[in-house]
Amino acid sequence: METKSAVKMLAALAQDTRLAVFRQLVEAGPAGRAAGELASALDCAPATLSFHLKELANAGLIEGRQDGRFVIYAANFAAMNGLLGYLTENCCRASNADGCGC
Repeated sequence: METKSAVKMLAALAQDTRLAVFRQLVEAGPAGRAAGELASALDCAPATLSFHLKELANAGLIEGRQDGRFVIYAANFAAMNGLLGYLTENCCRASNADGCGC
């Protein structure tokens, strides 16, 4: 993963509502959740939620798919795992630190 992509993802997650949305979608798994369900669960106005969903999608962290009248959003687990890998790829490389946790 390139640093620019990691920064974009981290910036998208660095906001309370977007982080809460992403966590809801990770919890939902690949099946995802409808936008209305997310709005209800987070007590968020639809227009506000739409803005946050757009930001997460733009960062590549979530994907939306049409299901009849509904848009179902799901976490992009490949992107999430890529970000986690990027953040930990050099963990403890500079030392033989015990208890690193990697």
